Order: sequence, then C-alpha cells, then structure tokens
Amino acid sequence: MIDFIKIYYLVFGALTILGGVIGFAKAKSRASLIAGSITGLALIASGILVGQGSIVAGLIIGLLVSVALAGQFIPKVMINRAPPHVILMALLSAASLVLTLISFASK
Repeated sequence: MIDFIKIYYLVFGALTILGGVIGFAKAKSRASLIAGSITGLALIASGILVGQGSIVAGLIIGLLVSVALAGQFIPKVMINRAPPHVILMALLSAASLVLTLISFASK
C-alpha cells in the first residue's frame, strides 16, 4: 500500500500543479496558479518522503493537503452543478483521504 500511496501522491501533485497552470492560462487566475503549485508541490514532497522512508511525515503532509483540497472542492460539487475539473479534484481529494487513512492503518 505504501508504494501505491507514494505514486498516488506524485501523480495527484502533478495533476494539481497542471490544474493551477490551466486555471491561470484560461482565466488569468493567479490564485489557481499559486494554490495549485503550493498544494501540488506539497503532495509531491509527500510522495518523495514516503518513498525515502519518512512514511509518517509524508502521510501527515499528504493528509493535511488532501483535507484542504477536499474542503475546497467537495462542497462545490455538493452545492451546485460543478464543472468537470472541480468534480475530478473532489474525487481525487476524497480518494487521497481514503488511501492515506488506509495507509496509516496498515502502518
């Protein structure tokens, strides 16, 4: 499970950065670029920490970032008709939460 969460964090982090860049390119949203870059880099750092053996530290950072992203995107999906990229981020965040908690339990 630890190898899977490492890869998940790395991919999720890259997608989060990409989403921030796309948000900036389409809507000139500096907030998207900054938030996407910071959270994406934190997820990538989590994956690297898990991969290097600092599993608990990596999982804690991954959990905190996942909670923040889930808190941002899941309510938007539940309140109104959300665009596909918001739905995707909500699903990825929820999956990250579940996978992180399972990884903590199996550690």
